[in-house]
Amino acid sequence: MNSALWTGLGTIALLLISNVLMTLAWYGHLKLQTMGVTANWPLYAVILLSWGIALLEYCFMIPANRIGFVDNGGPFSLLQLKIVQEALTLIVFTLFVTLCFKNETLHWNHYVSYGLLILAVFFAFINTK
Repeated sequence: MNSALWTGLGTIALLLISNVLMTLAWYGHLKLQTMGVTANWPLYAVILLSWGIALLEYCFMIPANRIGFVDNGGPFSLLQLKIVQEALTLIVFTLFVTLCFKNETLHWNHYVSYGLLILAVFFAFINTK
């Protein structure tokens, strides 16, 4: 495999880790609350917990963007990086919700919206030069 492919895969792996951590920072405290772990925590403590996770998330997001950006030798334009990141966010979030919040269910409109997002990723990578 060529180095551009490895750089692209490495970027996506870092973005995936980043998105798992950000999903935990933004929504994990809700699961911890329903489990009774943080139910009696003051809001500032929950915020500090989330900020700590988000700080770790940035340790993956920033290198992913630097490594993957075309001006730094990576394979992705800024727009492509953002679209890949958003697509990964929805995949990670959907898995998190499906596994951790059993009362949330996917409906036809969610599948259609995800299909449209896949099309958005496809169109973002069409070479217009």
